[in-house]
Amino acid sequence: MGSITPCLWFDGRAEEAAILYTFVVRNSRIVQVSRAGPSEDDPALAVSFELDGQPFVGLNGGPLYSFTEAVSFQIPCGGQEEVDRHWDALTDGGEAGRCGWLKDRFGVSWQIVPSALPSLIGGPDAKGAQRAVAAMLTMQKLDIAALEAAYLGA
Repeated sequence: MGSITPCLWFDGRAEEAAILYTFVVRNSRIVQVSRAGPSEDDPALAVSFELDGQPFVGLNGGPLYSFTEAVSFQIPCGGQEEVDRHWDALTDGGEAGRCGWLKDRFGVSWQIVPSALPSLIGGPDAKGAQRAVAAMLTMQKLDIAALEAAYLGA
C-alpha cells in the first residue's frame, strides 16, 4: 500500500465516483464507506477505495472546492483496446480534451496514456519524435497506430 493517499473532494458524489473508478480501473475495489447514519440509504461522508492498489479517499465535502486540470491521474494502457475502454468509460458524461486528457462527469482530470507513448515522443529518432508529437497534438483520444505511423514517417 502506498504511503500517500490522495483525497478527492466531491460535492455529494464521492460514492458514485468510487463505483465508476473501481469499475473502470482493473485491480480496484471499494474498501470502506463511512455514512452519515446507520442505514445503507444514508449519504456517504467518505469513501476509501483503491485503484490498481493505490489508495484514495473520496470526501463529500460540499460545493466549496472543485477540480481543475492542475491535478490529473494517468492511466497507463498496454494497447488500443485498453485506451478505448478507459476513454469511453471516463468520457461518458464528461469532456474529451486534447492529447489523451479528459475530464470525467465529476470534473476529475485523467490522462489515458498508451505505454508506447514515451518511446514515440522521446525515441532515438528526433524527427520521428517530432512527427509523433505533432500527430498527438491533433488528437483527443490517443491512437497508437497513428502515432506509430507518424513516428515512422508513414
